[in-house]
Amino acid sequence: MKIEPFLLERFFARHEFSVRHLLCASDCETISLGELLALEPGAAEAFSALRLGYTETAGDPALRREIAALYKGISADDILVFAGAEEGIFLFMNAVLSSGDHLIVHSPCYQSLAAVAGAAGCHVARWEARVEDDWAPASEQLPQMITKATRALVVNFPHNPSGYLPAAPLLTEIVAVARRNGLLLFSDEVYRFLEYDAADRLPAACELYENAISLGVMSKAFGLAGLRLGWVACRNPEVRRAMVELKDYTTICTAAPSEFLARLALRQRSGILARNLEIIRGNLECLDEFFSRHEDLFSWQRPRAGPVAFPAVRFAVASDDFCAALLRACGVLLAPGGLFGAAAPHFRIGFGRRDFKAGMEKLSRYVEQAPWG
Repeated sequence: MKIEPFLLERFFARHEFSVRHLLCASDCETISLGELLALEPGAAEAFSALRLGYTETAGDPALRREIAALYKGISADDILVFAGAEEGIFLFMNAVLSSGDHLIVHSPCYQSLAAVAGAAGCHVARWEARVEDDWAPASEQLPQMITKATRALVVNFPHNPSGYLPAAPLLTEIVAVARRNGLLLFSDEVYRFLEYDAADRLPAACELYENAISLGVMSKAFGLAGLRLGWVACRNPEVRRAMVELKDYTTICTAAPSEFLARLALRQRSGILARNLEIIRGNLECLDEFFSRHEDLFSWQRPRAGPVAFPAVRFAVASDDFCAALLRACGVLLAPGGLFGAAAPHFRIGFGRRDFKAGMEKLSRYVEQAPWG
């Protein structure tokens, strides 16, 4: 397979670990190994006694049971564990799709949701979200995009990079379209559980549709990116079989320490999620205030879930140039919209970490002093 460079990951490779203020991170505040082990009596001793042999290819059964508990009507047998969400995306696209298949992808998006299938010879059509509709995709366009070759539909709710979260009727409509046309529905749900109002939380796609594949990960809502552990929940046994057989050629199995720690974090998820939502809500108030003060310079559409948003510059400079100038001037990193296949004015800002406000202070001073507009 010859695949195009992953623009966002190459961008982070250049800047993520050297920049002073990372204001475009997509994950939440992490914790130390000691802090995680301290959440449960006896966890440190059990971790120390862990045997470091191979784990099951589908994932440790106890971990799969914990993951299944996140869903309604899903069993441990419906769960496959991977080395991060990226492996789940890669294996789905290569195990289930064939050259010549047609794939519809909710866009703008995380690049691999479209690029992996394209590199495998699929025809990829982008179902564009509309900024004028607060980043809602055009539901009336979806049925018109389906062809005889359409094999799957990819959606992402809560949405990266905009933070858009639809009301339940849109997801119901999407599921109905997929079922009516015999499509697989790949649903990227890595920001699920970070809804600002829990009443807005959507059902997982795998709960609603027997041919849906729900993607989850420990990196985003749980803030445990270093575990490199993700999963899919899927009731279709043929899809699971195809993915797990291809996994024999990638990671084979995930790391035993990561599986242990993920299991612990999922048992303690209520406290971890509450802490991360508290950080997000506090930082979101800071963003509301900033964009209210600078509404002449920026367009702001408040997200409904997750730690990312996708504002736009109003002045006559592309976001690439604005982000580059900001980085040079004060060491603050924002992600230009082009990294997500979006229009030039937009940029992603991430607000799931505790050090966010220090970077925002630098951004505020820069905007107030720079000759924008």
